[in-house]
Amino acid sequence: MHLEFCAGRDSHKAYGRKVEEYLADFCLVSRRTLTGLEYDVFRFHFLLGADWKLCCWRLKLDRGTFFHTVYRIEQKLGCAFRELEPYSLFPLDEYFGGTMRNDLPAGYRTLKVVPIGPPRAVLRPPVRFSAA
Repeated sequence: MHLEFCAGRDSHKAYGRKVEEYLADFCLVSRRTLTGLEYDVFRFHFLLGADWKLCCWRLKLDRGTFFHTVYRIEQKLGCAFRELEPYSLFPLDEYFGGTMRNDLPAGYRTLKVVPIGPPRAVLRPPVRFSAA
Protein backbone atom coordinates (compact mmCIF):
# COMPACT_ATOMS: atom_id res chain seq x y z
CA MET A 1 0.00 0.00 0.00
CA HIS A 2 1.25 3.44 -0.87
CA LEU A 3 0.37 6.83 0.60
CA GLU A 4 -0.32 9.43 -2.06
CA PHE A 5 -0.86 13.13 -1.71
CA CYS A 6 -3.79 14.56 -3.57
CA ALA A 7 -5.76 17.76 -3.33
CA GLY A 8 -9.14 16.77 -1.98
CA ARG A 9 -11.94 18.49 -0.13
CA ASP A 10 -11.75 16.39 3.05
CA SER A 11 -8.17 15.19 3.09
CA HIS A 12 -4.88 15.60 1.28
CA LYS A 13 -3.82 11.98 1.62
CA ALA A 14 -5.10 8.82 0.00
CA TYR A 15 -4.01 5.20 0.15
CA GLY A 16 -3.64 3.32 -3.07
CA ARG A 17 -2.32 0.06 -4.44
CA LYS A 18 -0.92 1.32 -7.72
CA VAL A 19 1.62 -1.46 -8.15
CA GLU A 20 -1.00 -4.15 -7.63
CA GLU A 21 -3.40 -2.33 -9.95
CA TYR A 22 -0.66 -2.13 -12.60
CA LEU A 23 0.04 -5.86 -12.31
CA ALA A 24 -3.65 -6.68 -12.61
CA ASP A 25 -4.03 -4.41 -15.65
CA PHE A 26 -0.91 -5.92 -17.23
CA CYS A 27 -2.19 -9.50 -16.84
CA LEU A 28 -5.77 -8.72 -17.90
CA VAL A 29 -4.75 -6.79 -21.02
CA SER A 30 -2.38 -9.62 -21.93
CA ARG A 31 -5.10 -12.23 -21.54
CA ARG A 32 -7.59 -10.23 -23.62
CA THR A 33 -5.12 -9.42 -26.39
CA LEU A 34 -3.42 -12.77 -26.96
CA THR A 35 -4.77 -16.00 -28.43
CA GLY A 36 -4.73 -19.25 -26.43
CA LEU A 37 -1.30 -20.47 -27.59
CA GLU A 38 0.22 -16.99 -27.35
CA TYR A 39 -1.08 -16.56 -23.80
CA ASP A 40 0.34 -19.95 -22.78
CA VAL A 41 3.76 -18.98 -24.16
CA PHE A 42 3.47 -15.56 -22.46
CA ARG A 43 2.56 -17.13 -19.14
CA PHE A 44 5.29 -19.78 -19.15
CA HIS A 45 8.10 -17.73 -20.68
CA PHE A 46 7.50 -14.16 -19.48
CA LEU A 47 5.57 -14.56 -16.23
CA LEU A 48 6.96 -17.83 -14.87
CA GLY A 49 10.45 -17.40 -16.36
CA ALA A 50 10.83 -20.74 -18.14
CA ASP A 51 13.53 -20.91 -20.80
CA TRP A 52 12.75 -21.74 -24.42
CA LYS A 53 13.61 -25.44 -24.08
CA LEU A 54 11.19 -25.98 -21.23
CA CYS A 55 8.45 -24.01 -23.00
CA CYS A 56 8.92 -26.00 -26.20
CA TRP A 57 8.76 -29.28 -24.27
CA ARG A 58 5.72 -28.25 -22.20
CA LEU A 59 3.73 -26.76 -25.07
CA LYS A 60 4.95 -29.28 -27.66
CA LEU A 61 6.34 -26.63 -30.01
CA ASP A 62 9.44 -26.55 -32.16
CA ARG A 63 12.07 -23.87 -31.64
CA GLY A 64 11.12 -21.74 -34.66
CA THR A 65 7.43 -21.67 -33.79
CA PHE A 66 8.25 -20.72 -30.20
CA PHE A 67 10.45 -17.76 -31.13
CA HIS A 68 8.07 -16.52 -33.82
CA THR A 69 5.30 -16.65 -31.20
CA VAL A 70 7.48 -14.70 -28.74
CA TYR A 71 8.13 -11.97 -31.34
CA ARG A 72 4.41 -11.81 -32.18
CA ILE A 73 3.57 -11.52 -28.45
CA GLU A 74 6.04 -8.66 -27.99
CA GLN A 75 4.61 -6.82 -30.98
CA LYS A 76 0.95 -7.30 -29.99
CA LEU A 77 1.41 -6.42 -26.34
CA GLY A 78 3.63 -3.43 -27.10
CA CYS A 79 0.88 -1.93 -29.25
CA ALA A 80 -1.84 -2.87 -26.76
CA PHE A 81 -0.01 -1.38 -23.77
CA ARG A 82 0.77 1.83 -25.65
CA GLU A 83 -2.69 2.38 -27.13
CA LEU A 84 -4.75 1.45 -24.06
CA GLU A 85 -7.29 4.11 -23.08
CA PRO A 86 -7.76 6.13 -20.85
CA TYR A 87 -4.32 5.37 -19.32
CA SER A 88 -1.72 3.49 -21.30
CA LEU A 89 0.47 0.97 -19.48
CA PHE A 90 3.56 2.37 -21.20
CA PRO A 91 5.37 4.66 -20.41
CA LEU A 92 5.11 4.00 -16.71
CA ASP A 93 5.21 7.62 -15.55
CA GLU A 94 1.93 8.31 -17.35
CA TYR A 95 0.30 5.31 -15.66
CA PHE A 96 1.56 6.16 -12.18
CA GLY A 97 0.34 9.74 -12.23
CA GLY A 98 2.60 11.91 -14.35
CA THR A 99 5.18 14.21 -12.86
CA MET A 100 6.69 13.76 -9.44
CA ARG A 101 6.92 16.62 -6.96
CA ASN A 102 10.18 17.12 -5.11
CA ASP A 103 8.79 19.45 -2.46
CA LEU A 104 7.20 18.03 0.66
CA PRO A 105 3.88 19.21 2.06
CA ALA A 106 4.03 21.74 4.89
CA GLY A 107 2.93 19.15 7.48
CA TYR A 108 6.05 17.06 6.88
CA ARG A 109 8.44 19.86 7.77
CA THR A 110 7.31 19.83 11.41
CA LEU A 111 7.37 16.04 11.97
CA LYS A 112 9.92 14.66 14.39
CA VAL A 113 11.64 11.34 13.79
CA VAL A 114 11.31 8.87 16.65
CA PRO A 115 14.12 6.29 16.60
CA ILE A 116 13.34 2.68 17.27
CA GLY A 117 15.26 1.34 20.24
CA PRO A 118 17.12 -1.96 20.48
CA PRO A 119 15.12 -5.09 21.29
CA ARG A 120 14.48 -5.61 24.99
CA ALA A 121 15.42 -9.28 25.18
CA VAL A 122 17.46 -11.42 22.85
CA LEU A 123 16.27 -14.98 22.43
CA ARG A 124 19.10 -17.48 22.25
CA PRO A 125 18.32 -21.13 21.55
CA PRO A 126 20.23 -23.77 23.53
CA VAL A 127 23.48 -24.83 21.90
CA ARG A 128 23.45 -28.40 23.17
CA PHE A 129 20.67 -30.74 23.95
CA SER A 130 21.29 -32.50 27.20
CA ALA A 131 19.22 -35.55 27.93
CA ALA A 132 18.71 -35.89 31.65
